[in-house]
Amino acid sequence: MTTTDHPPTAPTATHPAPTNPAATHPAPTHKPTTTPPPTTTTPPPDPHPQKLPLAGLLALATAVFITSLTETLPAGLLPAMSADLGVSESATGQTVTIYAAGTALTAIPLTAATAGWRRKRLLLVAMAGFAAANTVTAVSGDYTLTMAARFIAGVAAGLAWALLAGYARRMAPVHLQGKAIAIAMAGIPVALSLGVPAGTYLGKLLSWQVAFLMMTGLTVGLLAWIAALVPDYPGRPRGATPPMLRTLRVPGVTPVLFVTLVFVLAHTVLYTYIATYLDGLGMGGSTDLVLLVFGAASLLSIWIVGTLIHRRLRALTLAAVLLVGVAAAVLATLSDSPALVYAAVTLWGLGWGGAPTLLQTAAGDAGGDAADAAQAMLVTLWNVAMAAGGVIGGVLLGLAGTSSFPWTILLLLVPVLLVVVISRTHGFPARRTATDQ
Repeated sequence: MTTTDHPPTAPTATHPAPTNPAATHPAPTHKPTTTPPPTTTTPPPDPHPQKLPLAGLLALATAVFITSLTETLPAGLLPAMSADLGVSESATGQTVTIYAAGTALTAIPLTAATAGWRRKRLLLVAMAGFAAANTVTAVSGDYTLTMAARFIAGVAAGLAWALLAGYARRMAPVHLQGKAIAIAMAGIPVALSLGVPAGTYLGKLLSWQVAFLMMTGLTVGLLAWIAALVPDYPGRPRGATPPMLRTLRVPGVTPVLFVTLVFVLAHTVLYTYIATYLDGLGMGGSTDLVLLVFGAASLLSIWIVGTLIHRRLRALTLAAVLLVGVAAAVLATLSDSPALVYAAVTLWGLGWGGAPTLLQTAAGDAGGDAADAAQAMLVTLWNVAMAAGGVIGGVLLGLAGTSSFPWTILLLLVPVLLVVVISRTHGFPARRTATDQ
């Protein structure tokens, strides 16, 4: 809204101005004191005038942790779950697949349908979906009901994932948006490196049902946290969200989505079968320690990415792809040495840990006004890649054994590296500007 400055109104005839102020108001017998006007010198502006709202961002990180752990927790609880549900471990493993399917199938249409919702309301609904789904999973003794609950959890994940990166960006000033997303995405490696082993241990110590109920309790606490400390933002007006096909024509969006699909696929082929791969190397008893090393390196990667992403998005993305590629090359040629396996896993974590932050930031930057649509497509392709990675990894395991996994990663990373290199103007630009949103 603009304001119009009006000139001061001249005295009217009703209140004539005195012609002789001295006669009307006798001169004072003492010299009046005058107060000098305050100094108006303005200090130089602070280039970083705002701070990150850590309480709100940590709530988003906890939401990311819950979504990631809910998806992967069954992997550590398969024997007990399959026994109680009366199905094979292979069938129980499909509880992970159907979660990814729920996300992939619904992320785009639900994101479009809820584009006008207030952001906090949408986040609360999504997390309430996790609380309900994990509770049903914990108390269900029926395989069909469990699969339905897992599908609902995947739907909730689609809503949450399409929302979280943009939410974190809106909570931070422009120069700290990358760091804000990095804080929110820290929930992923924490879930994979600490949450899954802890949930597996809790499931063995008590029961797998208790592990899922603990997830419900954590989610209920998070709902209160979000309601109290996470700021709210409006959704988009009706009709403001561009169609998905139009979003694909925005320069830079398609390269980012391609890199997301293939990079996640390459990672998932090995990560899904990491225990089997290590067992083939004679390191099956060290799976927990290997995952811990991977998680620690991932956390370090997130810190580095969060510090530099505003100025070095392209360089960091190239480094991420190259680090994972070097790790795969070491595993493909030098895996007979446990020390080199740990070194390769460290490089893998350093390359992969910051990838979610890099890819979601790139999608948001490239999408511009269509950022929400770009994020929804990224979430869909991410889960498609995860599901496909499990399938392709299983086929490779049966046809060529675990030794084929690192070579497959190297093969997939070639087009990923090529697309990042050629997307210098849009997608993964050499320099981000202060107006990147």
